[in-house]
Amino acid sequence: MNDTTGTRASSDTARGAHRRKAVLLASFAAAGALLLSACGGGDDGGSGARSAGTEAARDTSGSMELALKSGTAQQNKAPENTGDWANPPGKPATKPVQRKWVQLSAGRAGALDPVVVNGSGFTLYRFDNDTASPSKSTCNDACATTWPPVLVDPGGKIFVQGVARSQVGVITRDDGTHQVTIGGWPVYRFSKDTKPGDTNGQGVGGTWFGVQPDGKKSGAPAGQEEAQQAPATSAILFDDANFSDDGPAQGIAGEGCQDLARPKVTSSISLAGSAKIWSGPGCTGASKVINGDVADLATIGFDNRISSVKFG
Repeated sequence: MNDTTGTRASSDTARGAHRRKAVLLASFAAAGALLLSACGGGDDGGSGARSAGTEAARDTSGSMELALKSGTAQQNKAPENTGDWANPPGKPATKPVQRKWVQLSAGRAGALDPVVVNGSGFTLYRFDNDTASPSKSTCNDACATTWPPVLVDPGGKIFVQGVARSQVGVITRDDGTHQVTIGGWPVYRFSKDTKPGDTNGQGVGGTWFGVQPDGKKSGAPAGQEEAQQAPATSAILFDDANFSDDGPAQGIAGEGCQDLARPKVTSSISLAGSAKIWSGPGCTGASKVINGDVADLATIGFDNRISSVKFG
């Protein structure tokens, strides 16, 4: 039997497969060019290469890319009244807003040197209750109003000055917005910083610190950036903020989990060391690790929420 027909059919099939591969490769190349354009990449003589000083910061969820550009927003001619400049001096952040661009600059604020500031010169912070590996924010709802996360639009730009591009990333928050990270740590503003150079959020609750260009805590002793305080064995819980004696207070001590006699009334807590506070009895529900005194539990989203405390 002559198998010429079968050989010709196999050849046609191979040629068809090559054509399909060529079409797919062309489609991928076109898609890559569109992605590069959306990320702010330049076209150098038709080569399709990114312009000098531009890289991409990928969301750890893999859902988007953003342009990373060296220099300040002003040097890159970012439009006025956009991005970080939408919160000028005297106009403190009051709620999370996703911006078309953000600026991360290594600078100095108060006694913090170095510390990262945004395009308007406001101090940026990190939160010990978050995690850097994997990058995850635990500051939501009321906490995110007191500590507005630094958010950027999909396809937006991040301008870096004195911050290594390799340290910058983006995560997708629980509400679907996209938060900037430094050294893996999600970064925030503090609503009570009202002018550039303010560092009112430094050390709040023993868990909030200015963020250095590599993600470490600004102002922490050298070699102790991630150190935690020794476990506490007792605490005094005040019904009012700032440890006020005008209202009631209650004490608690022991090992392990301790339920409060009067739950969900505490606005400030004093303790020597670290402990974990819980919203439910028996150390259940939402929780936060605290290190030392917290003068206003609203700053960590836990005002009138404590029902139990775990020592040790």
